[in-house]
Amino acid sequence: MELNSFFEFFGYYLPQHCWVQSILGILILTIVSLFLQILVGYLVLSIANRLLVLGGYEDWNNALAKYNVYKYIRYSVPFFVVSGGIDLIPHIDKLADFVGRLARSSVCLCFFLVLGGILSVVQDRYSFSTMAQTRSIKGYIQIGKLLLAVICIILVLSILIDRSPLLMISGLGALSAVLLLVFKDTLLSLVASTQLISNDMLRIGDWIEMPQSNADGFVRDIALHTVKVQNWDNTFTTVPTYKLFSESYRNYRQMFESGGRRIKRSINIDINSIKFLSINELSSLMCFKLLDGYFNSKIHGSDLLDCKSESINTNITNISVFRYYALAFLKSHHELRKDMTMVVRMLEPKPEGVPLEIYCFTSLTAWIEHERIQGDVFDHLITILPKFNLLIYQKPSGVI
Repeated sequence: MELNSFFEFFGYYLPQHCWVQSILGILILTIVSLFLQILVGYLVLSIANRLLVLGGYEDWNNALAKYNVYKYIRYSVPFFVVSGGIDLIPHIDKLADFVGRLARSSVCLCFFLVLGGILSVVQDRYSFSTMAQTRSIKGYIQIGKLLLAVICIILVLSILIDRSPLLMISGLGALSAVLLLVFKDTLLSLVASTQLISNDMLRIGDWIEMPQSNADGFVRDIALHTVKVQNWDNTFTTVPTYKLFSESYRNYRQMFESGGRRIKRSINIDINSIKFLSINELSSLMCFKLLDGYFNSKIHGSDLLDCKSESINTNITNISVFRYYALAFLKSHHELRKDMTMVVRMLEPKPEGVPLEIYCFTSLTAWIEHERIQGDVFDHLITILPKFNLLIYQKPSGVI
């Protein structure tokens, strides 16, 4: 059979009604679109899936499936086929133009959804790395998604209204004041998030204290708009990112990195128990080896032997001896930092007594260990106070 005869035979059986030809063309285009979607979905993507698994990138493959990257690629196939084949259907010129623009905009939308999914995959895989424990890229990922969304909206609208994207961008200039008002928080957060991360001002795992926002705990998440802080009572406080850039807060990271955590606590001494030491009291304190250096520098042995009065004329008080003893005890403690500030000082007298402040740094920064060392230090100092004839001030209580 000749070729012309074949077309004549085919044309004889082809319906002559326009609407029938249009429906038949739409049906054929739909079948082809679904067939290619199945072909891409279960052949091409399956091959890509298998290659990733065999190449040792199974985690990446699972992440691509988790964030619907494969699904969006599969969804884009029929839209792509329709955008290219809708013009071949006869007798639907006006409808073909409208459907073609819808299909092209859908292809564009699927493309940007794939890019957004890939960014989510990168963030997901990064979260399992060691760097993610201190540095978060979530803010950068969200900035990237925001830019993709803006570009996608401009392109989709330009396709739908059949205008140049440059015309859409130029039209945004007239709405700049409205856009700045609507996206004020987003723009502030964009700048703040970039500055916080790039300047290493805040990391995941940092202990921060921000009383004005009721935040006191560890940073668990740094996003574009918010920073999530887990407080000590296991509640979460969400702080706007721009507040951490524009307002002050305390970050304890340097304390942990320095290897020393501060002890700053006072013992209130009853002012009525402060006195000069007698010979007997002074002699009883000489049994403490920690006071050897003090007595060698303050008192000579001949002074003690020759002095017969009940008090020493060198004006040595029990609280001054205790201050030296407390400092010597701190210096001898193996869990306190000797290379950091270590002071025992008297503060201004108060109605509650004379505060004797202990200021030093523990060699362990973990909270539980820090409290244990602090407790051991004050347990010893409070227990040894009566040896110096000193009393801790305590408010009267009970029935008078």
